[in-house]
Amino acid sequence: MAKRFLSAFVALSIFFTGSIQTVQAAMISTDQVVESAITVKGEQDRAKIVAMLSREDMQSALVARGIDPVEAKSRVAALTDEEANSLATQLDKAPAGGGIIGAVVLVFLVLLLTDILGFTKIFPFTRSVR
Repeated sequence: MAKRFLSAFVALSIFFTGSIQTVQAAMISTDQVVESAITVKGEQDRAKIVAMLSREDMQSALVARGIDPVEAKSRVAALTDEEANSLATQLDKAPAGGGIIGAVVLVFLVLLLTDILGFTKIFPFTRSVR
């Protein structure tokens, strides 16, 4: 009697669960792994650049050069992974203290380049190539 009850209980519980989930495993290509790693690295680089732009001394330097810090952060969000990696690498190589001028000039040049390419219009003295 106990076997019948247990069998009926198991059968009913399987029947009423509705769906049985299946799991599929597949091989992923090296390209997918590399692309995923680059995307994660790009996000880390962007976070590093935004953290640097959030510093008070950097914001005052940007404002002194006529650059809106909020606009600069939105530009960083629009960078490709390669551009963010390049900028973060250059910021890492910059010397501490005195290198802030170089970093500000680099950000200015990136903003100027995006203005010239027509992606934005921040500086009134530039003309878009578009």
